[in-house]
Amino acid sequence: MKAYELDAMRRAIAISAQGLGSTSPNPPVGCVVLGRDGRVVGEGYHVRKGESHAEVNALEAAGGRAVGGTAVVTLEPCNHYGRTPPCREALIDAGVARVLIAVLDPTSRGEGGAALLRAAGVEVEQGVLADEALLVLGPWLASLTRGRPFVTWVYGAGEGERRSPVSDEVRRLRQSYDVVIRASGKVEEGNPGRHGDGVFRVPRLSPGASGDEVLKVLDGAGVRSVLVEGASAGSSLAALADRVICYLPPTPSGVPYAPPRHPPVALPAGFRLTDVSRDAEYVRLVGEREV
Repeated sequence: MKAYELDAMRRAIAISAQGLGSTSPNPPVGCVVLGRDGRVVGEGYHVRKGESHAEVNALEAAGGRAVGGTAVVTLEPCNHYGRTPPCREALIDAGVARVLIAVLDPTSRGEGGAALLRAAGVEVEQGVLADEALLVLGPWLASLTRGRPFVTWVYGAGEGERRSPVSDEVRRLRQSYDVVIRASGKVEEGNPGRHGDGVFRVPRLSPGASGDEVLKVLDGAGVRSVLVEGASAGSSLAALADRVICYLPPTPSGVPYAPPRHPPVALPAGFRLTDVSRDAEYVRLVGEREV
């Protein structure tokens, strides 16, 4: 594997994230096309459901320069006809000689796009920077595996205040999620209007529905990621979280210990710490559920 090909895959991963929050139930995918000389000649990502996939957008940008080149894509090209033609067909028709794939597609039908590309004489290499590609594709894949949306729960210091670390985190993250469930229980679309063709709508949820029931309804509506704001630790949605983001309040230093006004918050049992950072006077913890 050449260094410039790894650079191209990391570029494909980076641009794929621009589709977070607008492609569901499809995955956010990125593609970079390299010419015969290894230079980038086109790139693209899947913007929203119903529109062209990443490979088609990248090939259109490359034009005839794709002939004999390499397509670098974060997810295995699709091999079926849906709202758009199969991407493996577009790659073959464009005359690419090689395709580098980060992650195989578990929803691929029949033999799979990679197998059909090989059958057409295209060289295929898979598993290229797969762990890095999962930073974007991970929630989508987890949703398919678990049969429900991927859930991130944000909670901690200043919870419930109009301007707090928790509310600020939700404002920042909502661009990457299909649905936001507020502390009040209100369900909102994460990116109103970004789904464009009107196929995505937040469904009606029964008052008092359990977390399992809520996620089942959302999954049926094509939701693949959910951001939960500040629910209590004992709530049924919090219990189903796949990722948690917690803000710890300041800890007094150099003074006699006294119990805090509010019980200290930390990661729930069953989560491993994956990131620690400072945010103003707060400490931000990120945890992933142990599997």
